[in-house]
Amino acid sequence: MFTGLVETVGRVAGREEFDKGIRFFMSAPELAELLSGGDSLAIDGVCHTVFDAAGEEFTFESIRTTLSRTTLGEFTPGREVNLERAIRAGEPMGGHLVQGHVDGVGEITEVEKAGETVFLRFRMPAEIARLTVLYGSIALDGISLTVNRLFQDVAEVAIIPYTLSHTNVGRLESGSLVNLEADLVGKYVDQLLRPYREVDAA
Repeated sequence: MFTGLVETVGRVAGREEFDKGIRFFMSAPELAELLSGGDSLAIDGVCHTVFDAAGEEFTFESIRTTLSRTTLGEFTPGREVNLERAIRAGEPMGGHLVQGHVDGVGEITEVEKAGETVFLRFRMPAEIARLTVLYGSIALDGISLTVNRLFQDVAEVAIIPYTLSHTNVGRLESGSLVNLEADLVGKYVDQLLRPYREVDAA
């Protein structure tokens, strides 16, 4: 479980394809020394298990299923990625409950700068749009954000200067693809109400 508060930005140092997916080699000077094999780590919002860590680098493997549902297949050497370790019991919950289970890939439709704030608009898959509410939470590339405006399948979030300087969000432009995770509470409520909707439809 994560909070959507990015700890640091790492960099893809290399990638190696194998029969079941891709093995990634990551550089993260501020975080790698705190990691051990078997640790859970959110990488651009996607929960993975650290394969091993040494010095300033660590590795992880992403299987074909994950690659098909996220943006990780786009990761090439030099790309910056958001990193967050799993939350520990008793630590402050500063963002919102984030599982690291991406629900779908969204597309940035507009980037607008207003003073020091950047407003991002992104188109969401239908299954995520249905669970997204105004002023509710959403995780974008692992960043806990509040929905500032909502236009059916397009949501807007505001990026404050701190978030801009402590994550990789500054790389985003119109057409960029992002990992999206809908609010966990909304997903459970939707599941609980599903039998009632099916009865009404019948």
